[in-house]
Amino acid sequence: MAGYTQVWTPLDFEANGKQCNWLRVPHSTDLSGYGVIPIPVICIKNGAGPTALLIAGNHGDEYEGQVALAQLARQVEAADVRGRIIILPSLNAPAVEAGRRVSPLDDGNLNRSFPGDPIGGPTAMIAHYVSTVLLAMADFAIDLHAGGRSCDYLPCALIRSGGTAEEQSVLADLAAAFAAPITSISDGSGGGGRTTFSAAGQSLGVPVLTAELGGGAALSKEGLAVAEQGLRRILKRWGILPDIETNPAPPTRFMRVRGRGAFVYAMRKGLFEPAADLSAVVKAGQLAGLIHAVDRPWQAPEPIAFSEDGMVVCRRAPLLTVPGDCLYKLLVDVD
Repeated sequence: MAGYTQVWTPLDFEANGKQCNWLRVPHSTDLSGYGVIPIPVICIKNGAGPTALLIAGNHGDEYEGQVALAQLARQVEAADVRGRIIILPSLNAPAVEAGRRVSPLDDGNLNRSFPGDPIGGPTAMIAHYVSTVLLAMADFAIDLHAGGRSCDYLPCALIRSGGTAEEQSVLADLAAAFAAPITSISDGSGGGGRTTFSAAGQSLGVPVLTAELGGGAALSKEGLAVAEQGLRRILKRWGILPDIETNPAPPTRFMRVRGRGAFVYAMRKGLFEPAADLSAVVKAGQLAGLIHAVDRPWQAPEPIAFSEDGMVVCRRAPLLTVPGDCLYKLLVDVD
């Protein structure tokens, strides 16, 4: 049993059929004393079988996953399913409505709020409900992301290290079926640590595949296609959608984050002029970019160098930069 939660829904997760409704997250305001935040949820169930938990909109300005899951929810009917699919295309609904990474209600970053708090703000309540109710039902989960407004990503999947050999085998199988061009293996130390959705899944023994599908708050056709076909292949592989048509899975390249040195940060305010493109292979000491001072244009721009070898999988999108902004993320091949 999940224990105490303020989030509720009239949807019956144990009932067969296709149900479309909302989670209700209590949120009291000046003009809505007994208000709730509606979060769309679709449950498609048909008899016994595995449960897939599919989410997007964990960050509101990341769009490929939102589009892919909404499309899947429209296409799949209960007769197609063996088991259960729970779909939340816009999990952090306030952030999705605002087109922001974080919630405009409490500045909560949902993917830094797990396992959540049942008596916290809206973001903490959402995280707690997902951790204690939805993940508890799931045999596996998929969390679809992109770079949002802050960065551009090569389409890739991400899986956590540190689980049991059996858990790592399941994650590798999910990654092979999802078949993004790259699969990144990380312990989460580069961002989020134990506060992400994937960390919450790992703590409960639920395998979670995360994906980064594009960025710049745009819609990557390549990333969308990776998500659409990857979801289909995984659901077919698990026997949940046994008859769905899929494309053959291309190989995925397993890579890893070597450590915190894989991330390059700005150390001053200014305009970031990148010197390396996505997918570029770079060397330690190589020029990563220049920071141009806006208030002192007569000064030479400050050079920034890579501190490690690797391949650029993520790059900052906005030119205006302040100290502490992440400019690049590098990956290296798994040994």
